[in-house]
Amino acid sequence: MVRSILLLILLAVPALAAEPAPVPKRPVHTYSIVARDPETGELGVAVQSHWFSVGSTVPWAEAGVGAVATQSFVDPTYGKLGLDLMRAGRGAPEALAGLLAADSASQVRQVAMIDAKGKVSAHTGEKCIAAAGHIVGENFSVQANMMEKDTVWPAMAKAFREAKGDLAERMLAALEAAEAQGGDIRGRQSAALIVVSGKSTGRPWADRRFDLRVDDNPLPLKELRRLVTLQRAYNLMNEGDLAVERNETDAALKAYSAAEALAPGNAEMVFWHAVSLVNVGKVDEAVPLLQKTYKMDARWKELLRRLPKAGLIPDDPKLLSKLLGTAR
Repeated sequence: MVRSILLLILLAVPALAAEPAPVPKRPVHTYSIVARDPETGELGVAVQSHWFSVGSTVPWAEAGVGAVATQSFVDPTYGKLGLDLMRAGRGAPEALAGLLAADSASQVRQVAMIDAKGKVSAHTGEKCIAAAGHIVGENFSVQANMMEKDTVWPAMAKAFREAKGDLAERMLAALEAAEAQGGDIRGRQSAALIVVSGKSTGRPWADRRFDLRVDDNPLPLKELRRLVTLQRAYNLMNEGDLAVERNETDAALKAYSAAEALAPGNAEMVFWHAVSLVNVGKVDEAVPLLQKTYKMDARWKELLRRLPKAGLIPDDPKLLSKLLGTAR
C-alpha cells in the first residue's frame, strides 16, 4: 500500500520527489484549524502565529476540493500539491500520506488536510518544536507547534465542537481558545481565515465567502474577528445588490439594513443603501441616510452628483437637489 501511494505521488509530482524543498532555518507558524461544515459543505482554514504575514503561506482552500494548513518548518508546496491531488480525486489521507512519503524533511513538518467529503488527515513530525501535536475529529483537524502548553490543541478541538454559528465563527472560537491557553510561546503577530463554498461555481472569486489576513498586529485575533464581522456585512450588501437586480425590493432593503447593523458608522454601506432606496422610489427614506453620510464626509455629496451620468440614479435635477439637501 505504501509503495503504491509513493508511486502515485512520484508520478503526480515529480518535481517534489526529485528535489525536496529546502527547510527554512526557523519554524514560522504555530496553531491552525482545517474544517468542513457538514450542512453547507463549506471548507475552511484559520491560523494565528508569531510570524509576519502567516496568511501568505499556511492556509490553502479551494471550493469543492479541500483545505490545507502547512506549518512548522513550512513547505508551501503541501498546499498547492495537496489541493491538486484532492482535485484529481484523492482523499485527504491519501494525498497527505503520499506527499509525506516524498518529503525527506517530513520530520519537521506539521500539515493538516480535509477534503470535500470531510475526510481528514494530519501529521506532526517528531522534530517539531514542543509543545506540538494535533487532534483529528469529525470534519476538522486542529494542530499546533511551539506552544506554551500542550493544552492548546485540545482546547481548540473542544471549542470547535461546542461553538455555535457558521464555519467562520466556529474556527474563530478555536483560535481564541488556543490563545486563552497561552498560544504561541513567542507571542502573537498575524492571523488569517479562509472559507470557501462547498461546491465550485467555476468562479473562484465568487466561491470565497471569507478571505482575510492580518499581517502585523499586536492583537491579530481581535482584528481578525473585526474583519470577519465586516466581511459578513459586505456579504449582505452583495446579497442586497443581487436582490435589486432581481427586482426583489423588500429582500434587498432587508439585506442592506442587516449589513448596516453589523457595521454601524460605515458610510459606504449607508450611502449605497440610500441609492437603492432612491431607485425604488423611496426617496423620503433615502434622504436622512444620505444626510448621515454627508456629516461623515462632505465628499459623498460630490459622488452623488456624479451618479446620474453613470446611470446609477435618475437624471432629474429636482430629485438631485432634494437628495443633496439644496431644494427650496
